[in-house]
Amino acid sequence: MLLSAEKVAKHFGSFRAVAGADLAVEEGEIVGLIGPNGAGKSTFFNCIAGDAAPTSGRIVFAGVDVTFAPAETHARLGIGRTFQVPATFEDMTILDNVMVGAFLRHKHRGEARDRALAVLEMTGLKEQARQRARSLGTPGRKRLEIARVLATGPRLMLLDEALAGLTPGEVQRAIELVRAIHAQGITLVIVEHIMEVILTLTRRVLVFNQGHVIASGKPQDVVKDPAVIEAYLGRGHAQARG
Repeated sequence: MLLSAEKVAKHFGSFRAVAGADLAVEEGEIVGLIGPNGAGKSTFFNCIAGDAAPTSGRIVFAGVDVTFAPAETHARLGIGRTFQVPATFEDMTILDNVMVGAFLRHKHRGEARDRALAVLEMTGLKEQARQRARSLGTPGRKRLEIARVLATGPRLMLLDEALAGLTPGEVQRAIELVRAIHAQGITLVIVEHIMEVILTLTRRVLVFNQGHVIASGKPQDVVKDPAVIEAYLGRGHAQARG
C-alpha cells in the first residue's frame, strides 16, 4: 500500500470540513475524488500533502507515518501536489519556476536545470522556457504547476482541479499529459469536477459530500448511485438517464 489515510478528520471550530474519511491507494493507481463544492475534497488533499494537520486520524505514506509531518517531509518522501489556483512565481522564467521544484532532489544548479528542461519537454513548455511565467494563459499555468511538481520526482501526485478552466480541446491534451505522467510509474489521486476526466482516467473513485465519503467504486458504477446523483450529479442527471 503506497498511501493509507484512516478516519481522517479536519475541524475548523465546530465546522467539520472532513469527517472521518478513508483512502487507500496502491502503487500505480489513478484514483478520483469528486463531490460538490465545499464537500471537503481539497481539505482532505491538504491533510495528505502536509499543508494542514488533521484533527484526528492517521496518514501513512510508503510505510512512514506522516499524519503530523510538515509539507516538506511529505515532498521529500515523494508526495507532490498542485493547487486549484496555480502558484507561479510571476517574474521568474518558466524554466526557473520548474527549477524550484527540481532543487528538492538536485542541489547543483546544472543538474536542476537539466531536470527542469526534461520536464518542460514532457509538458510541452520547453519552447517557452525563457519567457516569464506571467506570460502564460490558464492552460500554460496549469501545465507549469504540473511541471514544477514533476520536477520534484514524486511517487504520488495529487492533482487538485488541474484541468479546471480549460476548453474541451485543452482538456483532451491535458488528459494525454496525465496519461504520460502515469506511464512513468507515478501514482495519481485526482480531484476534478469534469466527469469526462474522471470517467476517462480513473479506475476507482470516491465521492465526498459534507465531509463524508458517501460512495466508492468504479466510476461507471458510482455515477449510477442514487446518493451520488442526489448529492452531486443532480436529479436532472437521473431523469436524463431514464
